[in-house]
Amino acid sequence: GGIGTMMDLQNLANLGELVGAVVVVLSLIYLAVQVRQNTRAQRTENYSRALDRLAAIQSMLGQDSEISLIVSKGALDTSKLTPQETMRFTWSMYEVFGAFEFMFHASRTDAIPEEVWTRWSSAVAWWLTFPGVQAWWQARPIPFTESFTAFTESLLKDNPTDAEQTQRYQEFIAQGKSQI
Repeated sequence: GGIGTMMDLQNLANLGELVGAVVVVLSLIYLAVQVRQNTRAQRTENYSRALDRLAAIQSMLGQDSEISLIVSKGALDTSKLTPQETMRFTWSMYEVFGAFEFMFHASRTDAIPEEVWTRWSSAVAWWLTFPGVQAWWQARPIPFTESFTAFTESLLKDNPTDAEQTQRYQEFIAQGKSQI
């Protein structure tokens, strides 16, 4: 019985190691699934936060006629603003570009999908087509992060916006002036 018992113990030990290895592999698979689900949830949360920031700004511009007028006037020509209006324009631009900066960094860490950032990077480029926004960017007293600044500077240098689309929008805005 001694050799048979030794073989049984050896088989049990081997079986124990096999079961232990299977449990470790299953645990790692479970952990990977959990991390993946958490990453998706984090991505959704970051995108939601960014959209909330932008929605708040758009809502403010859509509902507050005074700030809307300041931003509209300032985007075209900051020299047409009073010093107080220039300050309000400045803080409005910080809100807009702060939200863009958040999305820029979130896209770099895959916290938001690249496709989403591509859409919003086009919005950054569009804002930068306005002379007053360009003037504000050059004069901004508080810096943005180095990487976002480099990104924005590259847009200023070689703005990828559709010139025809920009022209159509400017004509659309001018149409409203003639009806006032």
